[in-house]
Amino acid sequence: MSQLGAALRAWRDRLDPAALGLAHHSPRRVAGLRRSELAMLAGISVEYVVRLEQGKATTPSAQVCAALGRALQLSDDEQAHLMRLAGHAADPGRVPRLIPGSLHRIVDQLKDNPVAVYDATWQLLHWNRLFAATFGDPTRQPEAERSALIGQFEGRFSWIRQTAAERAEFENSLVADLRATTGRYPNDPGLAALVARLVRIDRFRRLWDLRAVAEHETASKTVEHPEVGDIPIDSNVLTTQGTDLRMVVSTARPGTDARGKLDLLATIGLQKMSPAS
Repeated sequence: MSQLGAALRAWRDRLDPAALGLAHHSPRRVAGLRRSELAMLAGISVEYVVRLEQGKATTPSAQVCAALGRALQLSDDEQAHLMRLAGHAADPGRVPRLIPGSLHRIVDQLKDNPVAVYDATWQLLHWNRLFAATFGDPTRQPEAERSALIGQFEGRFSWIRQTAAERAEFENSLVADLRATTGRYPNDPGLAALVARLVRIDRFRRLWDLRAVAEHETASKTVEHPEVGDIPIDSNVLTTQGTDLRMVVSTARPGTDARGKLDLLATIGLQKMSPAS
């Protein structure tokens, strides 16, 4: 068993299933969570949990580590240790991707609005239920494709509509923000690969060549939702101190019916409404 596997097993053993709301349907031979229960809570397969604990899979992604950390109720220090064991060592030259527990708690408290957490390259790391219901379920995309920049410049946001002015302002701001990120993390290989991919797109390359530097703070757009219709929203970006993560909170645009539609989506989630609805 690897150090990663041993740590996961120890953290799993110390949890009380009853405290997590897991019913005891059969006698337990040992204390703690079963592998199947950890897999369910983290949203990964049982087979992958087995491979991790047996040392046959030693490099889970940062997103999987975050999911395991939440499921295992790790402290911030323990979660940082998990990231290091998985090969995501804290390195001032790399873009931070560890979401502290305090930020998870804030996201949980903002359940009435779509909220998402991105790293400094605008890679989506975490989101709440209403974000998925409003913008589409991110789990339907591979982790590597959950990028605001890739979605915007490669035309993957099929539900998003922007006026010409909104799109220009959003893209100018997003690219200038990415330029600032390259200054802080010039040796991050993932960041370099992202830029190399995007510069093949004329619209991105023209903005990139301007070398503008700024922080992305706000955006306006309309979500063309297939179930509830158009949802005009405004988004505000909050950069978390000490982590360089970006929490994006979307709110209903004043003077529109967007608030009622968000409330409806908070109720139905990812379900599809019947024609009678």
